[in-house]
Amino acid sequence: MAKRPKLTAEPFGTAIEQLMTESGTTYRGLAAKTDLSAGYLNHLVHGNRPVPSNDVIKRLAEALDVDPEHFREYRLRVITERLEAMPDMVDRLFKRLTA
Repeated sequence: MAKRPKLTAEPFGTAIEQLMTESGTTYRGLAAKTDLSAGYLNHLVHGNRPVPSNDVIKRLAEALDVDPEHFREYRLRVITERLEAMPDMVDRLFKRLTA
């Protein structure tokens, strides 16, 4: 099966829940594929835990047949990491976005 190309603007937990619903995956099934506990996954879906590290997002993405970029939080982290190496760009963006 090909990976889903779409990106989501939904919060992380909502996005995970939607993907689980679409694929018919249970918490236990996803836990088995990711080596994460079903309880932890439930906490992520319901927003009781912070968005996990990018490594965990990658494991979840693979198990749910999407690219990590599917998740808004992952995309924001990548952008932030890249911008940290470009302080001039940060300043230009700030000025443009707050004008």
